[in-house]
Amino acid sequence: NELQKCNSSTTVPLLYSCKFSTNAFYCNVCKILFHIGVNFLIRKMAGSTTSTVELVKLDDGSYSFNTISTFRTQELKFKPEEEFTEKRMDGEEVPCTIIFDGNKMIQTQKAKKPVTIEREFTETELIATCKVGDVVSTRWFKAVD
Repeated sequence: NELQKCNSSTTVPLLYSCKFSTNAFYCNVCKILFHIGVNFLIRKMAGSTTSTVELVKLDDGSYSFNTISTFRTQELKFKPEEEFTEKRMDGEEVPCTIIFDGNKMIQTQKAKKPVTIEREFTETELIATCKVGDVVSTRWFKAVD
């Protein structure tokens, strides 16, 4: 599997694979996790963890979205617009749907407190914006060769 750099002129569903890495900066992550009921220790660890994410289009038209960190690793396998059960990094299982809109991957978790994660892919970065109610958190990732 060769990695293809994300290109802002290419819509995400056409990508074979792209990979991004981040530093520990994650604005408001502890507030988001608090609002969905995550315990103190996990909130603190999540707020200081570096991670790498990778989106891979599989042969059957589905996708694998992997988040790899020193804290936890998560793999989401999904088909766009089809509901699936996601086991979040806090351990809760929630119904989830992911759609693509141009260069954005929009994930909706149908939990007690609904969560929306919008990931915008460009050639050089991924901007992930998470919303729970009126709390917003943003994380920036750089493209990995």
